[in-house]
Amino acid sequence: MKCSTKKRISLIAALCLILCIFGSCRAADGDLRTDRSKTYVAVITKSTTSQYWKTTFAGANAASAEYNLEVTFDGPENEEDYETQNSMIRSAVDKGANAIVFSAVDYNANASAIDEAVEAGVKVVVIDSDVNSNLVSCRISTDNYKAGQMVGEAVLNGDEERFKVGIVNFDKNSENGQQREKGFRDAVKGNSRVEIISSINVNSTTEEAKSATEKMLEDHPDINIIVTFNEWTSLGVGYAVQDLGMASDIRVVAFDSNVVSVGMLETGEVDALIVQNPYAMGYLGVEYACMLINGEKIKETDIDTTTTLITRENMYEPDNQKVLFPFEQIKY
Repeated sequence: MKCSTKKRISLIAALCLILCIFGSCRAADGDLRTDRSKTYVAVITKSTTSQYWKTTFAGANAASAEYNLEVTFDGPENEEDYETQNSMIRSAVDKGANAIVFSAVDYNANASAIDEAVEAGVKVVVIDSDVNSNLVSCRISTDNYKAGQMVGEAVLNGDEERFKVGIVNFDKNSENGQQREKGFRDAVKGNSRVEIISSINVNSTTEEAKSATEKMLEDHPDINIIVTFNEWTSLGVGYAVQDLGMASDIRVVAFDSNVVSVGMLETGEVDALIVQNPYAMGYLGVEYACMLINGEKIKETDIDTTTTLITRENMYEPDNQKVLFPFEQIKY
C-alpha cells in the first residue's frame, strides 16, 4: 500500500459527492476491528453524535477506502469526558493501532495518554482540537484564531449604534474554543462601539447552553449580540433566542451547521454561521496517518482547512449551499 501526497481540499470536497452515490459514513464503531490483515488507524474524536463529527467520520471513511485501511471511529458521549478519551487512546494502542487520528477534549489532560501512545510506536495526527504534546506528527484543523476574528468582523458589520456582546463559549480546557474567543476579542478590541457585557463557559450540550443563555439574558437585558463557538452552543443559544421571542432584538453569530441551525439562519434566530470543513479534517487526518505509517516525509505539519462565513444574505449561493449541506444522507 502506498499513500499519495496531500490532495487539495477542493478535490476532497468532490469525494463527498462520490460518497453520496456509493454509501454513507459508517456509524462510530468504537474499537471494534473487523480485518486485522489491514493497517489499522483509530479515529478518536471529542464525541460521535453531532453532524460535525458524522461529517468528520465520512471524510475519514472515504480515505480509509482509498488507502485500504482498517479504520475505527470512537469518542465519548460528551465533549468534556477526557478520561474516557484517554481510555480509548490506550485501548487503541493495546489493539495494535498503527496510528491515531485525534481531537482532544482537554488540551492538557489528554497529553500524557497521547505521549504514551507515541512512545509505544503509534503515529498521532491531531485534527480539530489540539493537545499539549510535542510528539504529535501533524495537526490538521481550522485556524481557530482566524475563525474567531471572522466572528468579530461579522459583529462589526452590524448597524447597531452600540454592540453589547454576550459570549457563550464551551469548555475552558478545549484549545480550539479558547483560540476562537481570543481571535474574537482581539478583532473587536479597541472599537469604541463594542462592550463585552458577559462571558460564560458551558458544557457542550444544547440544554446547558440554552439555559445558561437564558440566564445571561435575564441578568443582562441590554445584550443585543451573542457570539458562540461550536455546534452545541450554537443550537442552545438559538433555542434560547427562539423561546424568548428575541430574534428581532438580538443578533447571533454562531459556529458550525446542521439542519436545525441552518433553519434558524433562515428564520432569524441565528444571523451568521462560521462553517468549518470537518470532512476535509477527517479525510486528511487518515491520509496523513497513512503517509506517516509508510514513512513518507510530510512537507506540512500544520494544515489549515477552510472556513466560511454564511449569512442569511449569502446562504443560497451555490457554493455556500455546498458548504452547508456537504451531503444529504448525514441526518441530524
